[in-house]
Amino acid sequence: MKKAIIIIVCIILAIAIILLGYGYARKMTEEVKNPIVTMEIADYGTIKVELYPDVAPNTVTNFVNLVQDGYYDGLDFHRTIPGFMIQGGQNTGADALDYCIPGEFIANGYKQNTLKHEKGVISMARADYSSMGLAEEGYNSASDQFFIMDETTPSLDGYYAAFGKVIEGMDVVEKIADVEVIYRSDELAEDAEVPTDEEGNQIASDTPVNKPVITKMTVETFGVDYGEPETVEPFDYTSWMLEQYYSGQHTH
Repeated sequence: MKKAIIIIVCIILAIAIILLGYGYARKMTEEVKNPIVTMEIADYGTIKVELYPDVAPNTVTNFVNLVQDGYYDGLDFHRTIPGFMIQGGQNTGADALDYCIPGEFIANGYKQNTLKHEKGVISMARADYSSMGLAEEGYNSASDQFFIMDETTPSLDGYYAAFGKVIEGMDVVEKIADVEVIYRSDELAEDAEVPTDEEGNQIASDTPVNKPVITKMTVETFGVDYGEPETVEPFDYTSWMLEQYYSGQHTH
């Protein structure tokens, strides 16, 4: 009798171990789905973008958080260039972000991101201070603005944090890229009042006459909690300029 009980207990334990092992193996082999962002653009349609956490995890985390907070709802695409890209997410109001995120791209020492800026790829916009000899100060200046490629542009590879790609609605991207703008540097409207700088040179612009509005942006994370992004303090370009100005005065 005692031997029979031991055998039964052993069988039960064996079954339990098999079931646990099967569950663990299934969990380990199940593919974790990438988050999918849906952008609803008034009068244009819907764009769906798959984000790549394995390529740029902190960039994805930041973007997912902003989408979940409704940050992009009501914002627009403020810069459109056919054959290049469309840029959106600019918020200069009271809700503008007061932080930046580290740039996850090769020029900034981040080797994991090898995603190329091909047509349909989404990437983070950032400041460019290279003309002032401050290239690295712009590397960690991205926060909320993003752009979607309308055409493959290799010159951006390794210098901007690409983090996903359009999976539906590329035709919408193309329509937005081709909207009427105030003027273009190489194709000026006959009656347009084109701004010029102090030397009389024409200032290029790619601002849409009627900016396409993001009415709603949502994200499906398939149950994954991406947590909070790592952030950095924004580079204070104005203070830097003032410092250079006053230090220059003291040397005369």
